[in-house]
Amino acid sequence: MASAAPEELVVTRARLADWPVISGWAADEGWNPGLADGPAFFAQDPDGFFLGRIDGEPVSAISVVNYGTDYAFLGCYLVRPDLRGRGHGLATWKTALAHAGSRTVGLDGVVAQQDNYRRSGFEPAHRTIRYTGTAPTAEAPAGIRVVRPEDIDDLTVYDGTCTPAGRPRFLAHWLTGPGHHAVVRRTGDRVTGYGVIRPGRDCPRIGPLFADTAEDARALFAALTAEAAGREVAIDVPETNPAALALVEEAGFTPSFETARMYTGPVRPYAQERVFGVTTLELG
Repeated sequence: MASAAPEELVVTRARLADWPVISGWAADEGWNPGLADGPAFFAQDPDGFFLGRIDGEPVSAISVVNYGTDYAFLGCYLVRPDLRGRGHGLATWKTALAHAGSRTVGLDGVVAQQDNYRRSGFEPAHRTIRYTGTAPTAEAPAGIRVVRPEDIDDLTVYDGTCTPAGRPRFLAHWLTGPGHHAVVRRTGDRVTGYGVIRPGRDCPRIGPLFADTAEDARALFAALTAEAAGREVAIDVPETNPAALALVEEAGFTPSFETARMYTGPVRPYAQERVFGVTTLELG
């Protein structure tokens, strides 16, 4: 797949070997990408990542990752700073967006780009706010344990109730990636929440944090922050969940960045009240 654009820009599919370029640009923007995000991202849709090149040199990037037949998520929309304003981003966007077909597309848009996204047919659903703070020094609470291989099937089902689409391929890698620490809370045989903390370029990031109740979320949050005690930690919290906002504010975390979740059409209902922390702004 290739397309020509201004100044002989050629847009082709990116591969996992290209991820250091994309994540490096994201780091330069202050997005704090996870250190081991690439394999999990590409596992979900290896054909959903794109690079624009001029004379073989990467100048733009985007991802449009498909989840099933009805939903896709757009992220990693980046243009090298010295080549912005020349149409390279839009050309890359148009090529990549075709990969979604007729699916509803979601994204988490930075404030500066939200008007542009509206003009492209995306409508805002809610704000997501990144909170950062120092992880408290405390022991992990009882009733929380590390995720085991035998948990993955149950967590995949639970995760699917908290997102607009199932994502088993992504989750299998996300729960077990290098440096990823995943914990679960159960009541008997039933999952009542789980969360992951992973190393980032600037600081560790929590995501997702999904839980039935504020009590479940608080226990999981404590277990995850215990892994990074004394260090700054980041978590992206949807404004639609007041209990989630209360949790991070009670922990002394403060807002540092915001995006808007936006969609091109309807998405299936999911348990937004269980979302205390978004998995990742790049893939939803």
